[in-house]
Amino acid sequence: MYKNYAAALMCSALATFALPLHASQDPADRARIEQVVETFRVSLIKKDTATFMKLFYSETIPWIGVTTDKSLTRENANKPDPKMPDQKKLYASGNPRKFIEGIAKNPAPIEETFQNLRIDSDGDVAQVWFDYSFNEGSYKQNWGKESWHMVRTDAGWKISSVIWSMEFNPEPQPKLEKKKS
Repeated sequence: MYKNYAAALMCSALATFALPLHASQDPADRARIEQVVETFRVSLIKKDTATFMKLFYSETIPWIGVTTDKSLTRENANKPDPKMPDQKKLYASGNPRKFIEGIAKNPAPIEETFQNLRIDSDGDVAQVWFDYSFNEGSYKQNWGKESWHMVRTDAGWKISSVIWSMEFNPEPQPKLEKKKS
């Protein structure tokens, strides 16, 4: 009898740990977080530095991109010395201000699109995860997965970290034609 009781207890414990852990999620919080995502997207299109910067907890949040192995191999394949690649695995020297200021200086239209948005929140902290595509004009420059950590502050939801993977387009970007005066 003891063996059956122990087995039942073990199965019960394993079943408990196998259940997905989900924090309760207030629909109003989800809507506010979705609005941050939309404001991020529109700020890039409009090249609106001030609005974009208000989305972040601080200018010094973790801001880390990871180049996929496939892109890294392709980008470094034609380098004179493969031991000294130009393209690095990690891009960690950026921050939100550098990012939006670079976009604002670029004369081409810029858009980042988001698909498969997933949000998990307990009302105070949140994780946002999605597939993204970064486009310059009609050229799909890179794509991958992106994740934000967010915190709810007195001023609303703020992004506290951004990490993403980067698969670069193997097709060269078309040259922009110069307008004749």
